[in-house]
Formats: sequence, C-alpha cells, structure tokens
Amino acid sequence: MNDGTVRVILVDDHTVMRAGVAALLAGEPGIEIVGEAGDGREAVGLAERLRPDVALVDLRMPVLDGVSATTEILARRTGTRVLILTTYDTDEEIERAVEAGAVGYLLKDATREQLADAVRAAARGETVLAPRVAQRLVARMRQPAPVALTAREAEVLDAVADGLSNAEIGRRLVIAEATVKTHLLRVFAKLDVSDRTRAVVVALERGLIKR
Repeated sequence: MNDGTVRVILVDDHTVMRAGVAALLAGEPGIEIVGEAGDGREAVGLAERLRPDVALVDLRMPVLDGVSATTEILARRTGTRVLILTTYDTDEEIERAVEAGAVGYLLKDATREQLADAVRAAARGETVLAPRVAQRLVARMRQPAPVALTAREAEVLDAVADGLSNAEIGRRLVIAEATVKTHLLRVFAKLDVSDRTRAVVVALERGLIKR
C-alpha cells in the first residue's frame, strides 16, 4: 500500500460485472482500481506487472480459472493477496480456493460496504469470509470425522454380517480367533457401538460394508 491506498485489480470474464464492482469501489476512500483482467492468465501477468495489494478474482473463467490463477499469482511473489469474489459457495469451491492460498472468499451479493471492508482487510492479510461461507465451514468442522475401516476390519465385519462366529471368521480369513476379536474390538471403538449386530447396522448405514 502506498500512502495507505489499497491498489486493486479486478479479475472477471464478464465486463459488466467488472464495471459494477469498479463502480461500487469508486467512491471508497483509500481504494484504487489499478487494472482489470478478463481471464486468469491475463490476471497473472497483470499482478506481476502492477503488483497490486489485492486481486479480486472470480472462480470460473476461461484460459485459467480462479483457483489456478490464485496459485500462480502467489507463486510469483508479487505481494498480492487474492480475495475470491464469486457466485459459487459449494464446499468444493471454497476448499480449493482456500487451499490455493486465497485470503478470503466473498460472494457477489455483498454490499458495497462489505466489499470495501473485505478489500481493506485482505490488504492487511486478514481472513475474509462471506457470512454464508463462514457458516458452511463451521458446520463442516462440527461434523464428526468420517470413519474408515481397514480392509481387514471390513472383511471381518462383512463375515459377521454373513452370520459367522469368530471361529468361522478366522477359518474363512485364515487368521487366529483372537485376531478376529481384536479386529472386532477396533471396529466397535471406531463405530462407537458395543455389539456385533449394532456394528453391522452402523457400517451398512455409513456404506462401510455392502450387502
């Protein structure tokens, strides 16, 4: 930032959208639009040449998409911080952008005040998330971690579902009966159950074994 002014480039393949964002930010003190790009590849070159403080980048663009453009801009060490501005708020899109190094994720329904505040915060290196995006991330973090069974555990539980005893499972899989018991105890712990029947039911519900 020069003299406290945040220098911004707009990256979107829709000319009307770039014009709209530029108009929203035009009257904001301390924010200057210094360039525009219509695709990700052009954005990388623009960032390298102008070294803006913030790049407002759309996700879905021709030539080079927003995530790839973010990766390349950061790899060029221009000092530019990328703030995603898009209409898409799916988990996959959000995760890809964050993993690429974007400091924020804003939706195009943001108000002028929200957009301006986000640009200033991004320039300071702060994380900026649209409220809806933040809610999605928090909800995902609160979900229990997915359970994964080892191949052998799945085989043992599959045999249990077939109605086999521990001894019969051992003969089928050519392992000791004590080993079968060990695998079952681990399965019970992972699925938070206390008996064989419940283990099979939960595993079927979660798609860990097939019938």
